[in-house]
Amino acid sequence: MSEVPLAKIRMQTPTLSSGRSKLSAEDVTTLAAYGARTTWPVNFLIYQRAAEADGISVVLRGHVVLRNRARNGRSFVPAIIIPGETFGIEGLSLEAVYVTDAYASDEAETLFVSSSQFRAFVRENPGQAINVIGQLMSERAALLAKLHAMASQNVEQRLACALRRLAADRSFVAKDGRLRLELKHHRLLCEMVGATRESIAMALGRLVGSGIAERKGMVLLVAPKRLAEHISADSVDSDGGLPLARETARPPATG
Repeated sequence: MSEVPLAKIRMQTPTLSSGRSKLSAEDVTTLAAYGARTTWPVNFLIYQRAAEADGISVVLRGHVVLRNRARNGRSFVPAIIIPGETFGIEGLSLEAVYVTDAYASDEAETLFVSSSQFRAFVRENPGQAINVIGQLMSERAALLAKLHAMASQNVEQRLACALRRLAADRSFVAKDGRLRLELKHHRLLCEMVGATRESIAMALGRLVGSGIAERKGMVLLVAPKRLAEHISADSVDSDGGLPLARETARPPATG
């Protein structure tokens, strides 16, 4: 990893907005005066589950994958953190430990602010602190919504939500605006959806059959706009979505 000198923050702007980031570049620039920016290489482990937690981090570029591993070798990804979103917020509580592993899936740049410095930021910048706290609350709401999805949606509906989430990160988006998924992303989809490789392959095949996705060799291209049109917000949240047998949400095999 490498430390990056503090300067004017320029967050990577996603090609397609996730609709979840409440932070402006001005908010993050002010927050940066209280912390340190770091660039992480691909697949670098930023922190481990059960390690002592402190402070808060904001993704500026690339993305960070939060992953939970089970004893049987399976794993589950509760969240992918994209520019303008936070992670490691366990560090703001008393005697906290991290509840996931955190990886820089691609080369990523993050801003870390310790607990003591975050308190100083809140005292000295109450207006912008409200924006940061609002971001934390919106991310918590998104996690609660994902819990509902895991309990109530079938595999294809959960996959659609995962694809729309990835499309908000421009590192996954091709030049033509379509979501570009390579073979290496198949495991990530399994971990995000909480399903087996076979179930994910079947669901992706249905999207190809409906014309929403296109295969080019080992690459799968998905049109986010067509995906949104095909699966409305009501159908994703209801039991009457796409016709696919329900699979109990569980961390998939990743061998």
